[in-house]
Amino acid sequence: MSNRPLPPHPRLLFDQQGISALKERIERCEWAKKRWRTLLHHAEEWLKEAVALPPRGGNWYHYYACPEHGSALRTGKRIGEWQWEHICPVDNKRLRSDPTRPEQDYDGCVLMTVHGQMANRVRDLGILYQVTGDRRYADKALEIACLYAERYAAYPLHTIRGEARIGGGKVGPQTLDEAVWLIPMAQGADLIWQVLSESERNLLTQKLFQPAVREVILPHQMGVHNIQCWKDSAVGLVGLLTGDEELIQQAIYNSQRGYWTQMRQGVTADGMWWEGAWGYHFYTLSSLWPLTEAARHCGINLYGEELLRMFDAPFRFMMPNFRLPAFNDSTEVNLRSQAPAYELAYARYKNPLYLVLLASANRENDYALWFGEESLPKPRSITWHSANYPASGYAILAKGRGEKATWLCLKYGPHGSGHGHPDKLHFELYSEGASLSTDPGMARYGVPIHGGWYRTTLAHNTLVVDETDQQATEGKCLAYGQAKGADYVVAEAGAIYSDMRFVRALVLLSEEAVVVLDDVQCRQSHRLDSVMHLLGEWMEKPAGKGWTPPDKPGYRYLTEAVSGRMDEGLQLVLKRDTGGLVVLSLLSDGACEWITALGIGQNAGQRVPALILRRRAKAWRLAWGIGLRGKPLTLAWLTSAPDASALQVTLPNGTVRRITLQPTGTPVLTIS
Repeated sequence: MSNRPLPPHPRLLFDQQGISALKERIERCEWAKKRWRTLLHHAEEWLKEAVALPPRGGNWYHYYACPEHGSALRTGKRIGEWQWEHICPVDNKRLRSDPTRPEQDYDGCVLMTVHGQMANRVRDLGILYQVTGDRRYADKALEIACLYAERYAAYPLHTIRGEARIGGGKVGPQTLDEAVWLIPMAQGADLIWQVLSESERNLLTQKLFQPAVREVILPHQMGVHNIQCWKDSAVGLVGLLTGDEELIQQAIYNSQRGYWTQMRQGVTADGMWWEGAWGYHFYTLSSLWPLTEAARHCGINLYGEELLRMFDAPFRFMMPNFRLPAFNDSTEVNLRSQAPAYELAYARYKNPLYLVLLASANRENDYALWFGEESLPKPRSITWHSANYPASGYAILAKGRGEKATWLCLKYGPHGSGHGHPDKLHFELYSEGASLSTDPGMARYGVPIHGGWYRTTLAHNTLVVDETDQQATEGKCLAYGQAKGADYVVAEAGAIYSDMRFVRALVLLSEEAVVVLDDVQCRQSHRLDSVMHLLGEWMEKPAGKGWTPPDKPGYRYLTEAVSGRMDEGLQLVLKRDTGGLVVLSLLSDGACEWITALGIGQNAGQRVPALILRRRAKAWRLAWGIGLRGKPLTLAWLTSAPDASALQVTLPNGTVRRITLQPTGTPVLTIS
């Protein structure tokens, strides 16, 4: 092991210049003073407490959910030594923890939270010491870190299944959790390193930091992945803390998994993280900045163009209410909740795009305290417009101003690997300040409903064939543009099933009128289900009879199902959760079955209207007219043939438009 010359400590979270800037913020900025006073208050409480580390490593975050409803559990009162109540927020049922079964070891999940809190205390106490010079804070941070060093070897290696093998951790059940925990521990140790004795530094290095990275994290090798980004940061911070050149090289320059490989292969040209889920986009960003900051303080510039694209991308893809869709393994992400991270992004890149977010945010947060500019320029307003992003595979159609604009996103691109969902040509529709036709997102991975509902094709607004999920594949955009005041996109799904082709056109005619035109062509006859999920409740439905869903993934979760026959057209009215009415005008090129049911929203206790149009056929032309402000669109076929179909749409104001879809050849779509 050869060591490189590095600047004095601290050099990870802050250098001396950063500490000086932090002191100035606390002195000059009221928002920084408030956050600082909160930190001081917590620290005084920590100083009074005896340090008690959990007796074992923690359990997997994704097990901490109700197995029936899929909702995250709430931690109640403490009922014993390292034992708590675990409460389902849907029905208030208390769940018993069983440490012998990882999927029911709820106490272990809380222990993981405690481990994380202890690491954050080491970091925060180190910050307090650097600003105040009060040795009490440094001594408390050292006490926690040394206790972990003395106990680390005794914590059993364990995976999320309780196995003692590579891929697991000691403090956490994965190398991911070990890395997330180790980062603030290293940052905190760096902040007090100056006052440690040589024996204390050796204890932390040889009994904690080196074993964590060399025995736990490094043996588990991955490629381009959000987890590897966390591991790179943990390894790199330990290398920069201790001057270990080999670890620095592994973290930043390794050609298979280092920082630069992650950025150059993992960030799309559109700026989105390649796994296609906004939750993982921000989770990855959270993993990157500790290494970029530490490297910056040590003379290594990692603030490249790829990281800038990652910070910029959410502003391109967000809905008018600053929320990002729950695509793939993600819940809906409120960009405003990510404003603290943009304090750092603005400090490093000075992109004025971020100011509109920071101007509306509460700056009483850690990132603003650590990195924030003392004063911010006035932000520019955002204009909503349509755009196609082929690298990430999303097309956005938008009209209007402010949060009341109409916004539509079609998902056609890369699958997203292990975090992708089988939902090609699924779309999300937003209008009048809220989502209407939405993506259900995800549950925590450790409960059955995540795979049984959230990761099924039926849970999305797309096509299901023979009651089975689509294959993981990549679609492509066939056409995108504007014509006669309308914005449109046409895409094909790719090889989602073995012997068929699915082409979908979305047309945003106005802020109040959307048309979805589908073309399905198969070599053999199949059962075709076109599905849409809407937030609200049905106001008017045609008479039908009870329908029993098949006992298959997705379908088995449907309730209150009713079906009937649609000879050609059908009209349904939905009352939105946020108020107002939406009228669906449906048109098929032949008889089909309609099914209304209740699907699942954020958890099994939230029921969302689902509409399925079903037909057994080799070919199907289907049109959906969506009147967003309670006024119907009138649809009529002008032609419907294998090579093209023409649809006449009469808007609520009486305007007549003609939309022609030619699924093969060019032009693909014309509007007149």
